[in-house]
Amino acid sequence: MRVTILTGGTSAERDVAIASAVQVLAALRSRGHEVSVVDTARGYIPAADERSLLSGDVGTAPPSTDQLQALEHGLLLSGLASLAAVREADVLFLALHGGHGEDGTLQTLLEMVGVPYTGSGRLGSAMAMDKDIAKRLFRMAGVPTADWVMAPADSARIGRDFGWPVVVKPSKQGSTVGLTVVKHDGEYAEAVALARRYDDEVMTEAFIPGRELTVGVLESRALTVGEIIPRHEIFDYECKYTPGMSQEIFPADLPPSLAAECGRLALLAHEALKLGGYSRVDFRLTPAGELFCLEVNTLPGMTATSLLPQSARAAGIEFPELCERICRTARFGRHQES
Repeated sequence: MRVTILTGGTSAERDVAIASAVQVLAALRSRGHEVSVVDTARGYIPAADERSLLSGDVGTAPPSTDQLQALEHGLLLSGLASLAAVREADVLFLALHGGHGEDGTLQTLLEMVGVPYTGSGRLGSAMAMDKDIAKRLFRMAGVPTADWVMAPADSARIGRDFGWPVVVKPSKQGSTVGLTVVKHDGEYAEAVALARRYDDEVMTEAFIPGRELTVGVLESRALTVGEIIPRHEIFDYECKYTPGMSQEIFPADLPPSLAAECGRLALLAHEALKLGGYSRVDFRLTPAGELFCLEVNTLPGMTATSLLPQSARAAGIEFPELCERICRTARFGRHQES
């Protein structure tokens, strides 16, 4: 196949996207595919420049908002159709996370271009990125999720309705960017201000104590459930992308019935959001044995430390095969919402 990887972009997860692209590029070439790379903020990357322009390293913090705003001036989304690497591809592999690459904007443009692309369609991508909408759909589908409220909300109401701690985060963001665990009312306003740097809509969510679980979904099948044990209080940006900052166990040490229930709920959440292709679904397991869905990632990370590849590997699917199957599903299958 002729595959073009779309990566980079201008979201706070730009570095993660490029790290994913490096891994996918090597995997697909190892399977004999013809692979090109396009940074949606900077354009086509010639093969001779791949080594210098594509770093596989993800720092301990996302790029600054100033850096991302500077990149916005070169945003190429509307001009992608003019690039031969895009028009002539058999399939476009979206190694993009957050922002316009994952919220349905790019998916809408690519449907007009007419080249198949990996992941979910425009509607599912938009609904999954908006955490408020996603949680409403989880509730309607019978997927347990923590109670929440959208800003504005005063700290007295939060303390009365949820108690402390609570989680404050941007409604449309990933990789825990802009997220704070607020332990008392004096920290609340600052946490909301931080979240607003990344999104106009801010969510306050009841904190669910317990174990962090994750499960990949591929071709309408739940993969292996894993457990994440971060070195920090939460599975934050540094723990996600810095080797050694978290312990990831696949399969998770769970009773078979509980692992099966986690997989069932993952598929239910995937279907409730009208997703296609693949996703990764994150949960909290309380000490009482209750599962709560945190979110669904429509374009989960594909870096050296990412969770979807680990979930697939534990199910017997090595990384190059995973990347190829994702491409083939996009090329020969159909987005669920189409």
